Amino acid sequence: MIVTTLHDRAVRGFASDNYSGVHPEVLAAIADANEGHQIAYGEDAYTARLQEVFAHHFGEGVEAFPVFNGTGANVTGLQSMLPRWGAVIAAKTAHINVDEGGAPERVAGIKLLTVPTDDGKLTPELIDQEAWGWGDEHRAQPLVVSITQSTELGTLYTPDEIRAIADHIHPLGMRLHMDGARISNAAAALDLPLRAFTRDVGVDVLSFGGTKNGAMLGEAVVVLEPAASDGLLFLRKLNMQLSSKMRFVSAQLIALLEGDLYLRNARHSNAMAQRLRQGVETGIADGTITGVAFTQPTQSNGVFATLPEGVADELRKSFRFYDWDAARSEVRWMCSFDTSEADVDAFVAELSNLTSR
Repeated sequence: MIVTTLHDRAVRGFASDNYSGVHPEVLAAIADANEGHQIAYGEDAYTARLQEVFAHHFGEGVEAFPVFNGTGANVTGLQSMLPRWGAVIAAKTAHINVDEGGAPERVAGIKLLTVPTDDGKLTPELIDQEAWGWGDEHRAQPLVVSITQSTELGTLYTPDEIRAIADHIHPLGMRLHMDGARISNAAAALDLPLRAFTRDVGVDVLSFGGTKNGAMLGEAVVVLEPAASDGLLFLRKLNMQLSSKMRFVSAQLIALLEGDLYLRNARHSNAMAQRLRQGVETGIADGTITGVAFTQPTQSNGVFATLPEGVADELRKSFRFYDWDAARSEVRWMCSFDTSEADVDAFVAELSNLTSR
């Protein structure tokens, strides 16, 4: 039976890089892994190969645990880094705090200690606002710092900034976790190997993202420092993140990482975000776009801006996107691996039309 297409393939949007489809090379990898039988629950040839692929990118001695989704990766990874009384310091805007339905706290039992930031990034000084109280039985013990690369605000940590955090917290007995849902966009923007801003600068455990960069589903918890994590073999199952047919998750990540597909996809989505920003900036400069202001630098595949009252709802009639802070008319526009120049240009033209009325 052939499934009838139920959606309009011409509809495009800038709401999320989760809206895009699956990259054809990833679909082909799933199909290639499909014939015949393979041992279930990760004892398959593809998951074994995936370990070699991650070792190529991050160095020998790392171990990858494929999971279904980003929340599962974050919850399971963080849980493996902490005792029951442990707490995680994170930016107030962090995905684990804002967009995971309370899963780190309700599922993993982890106390989140959040810090307000202007750009989504933590610093040693900001971390120190919550890095205290060790030995105090009345306070959840801050034992992990979680950072996001690229951040929820589309900004990037440099390797030196990550190293400064790691060097600050490791002597305090704390570990460093990275939410890498958009780590490929960071690698493309920084023009650096993956390990240069992860393992080489002190990240202990990484949530490696695939879904936002062309996969159908699938992320991985990557243990970069074995001493920082314990029990993942059991926690993955406990958290309902153990895929029986794991070869299909692993095959997708292999398709992204064995060659340069992860970079090609990320470079394109980053470039489309830059095109969008430059188009709006040109319109502001020549007066064809009015009342629009950017709230963050565009460093990866997201653009953040404020719009005149009423414009967002009108613009959403043609292109879906989300409010970021509705109270101040701030919106987020995300680009994907399949965003085209024509998509961007049509969006900028409609924004110009609405703001110049």
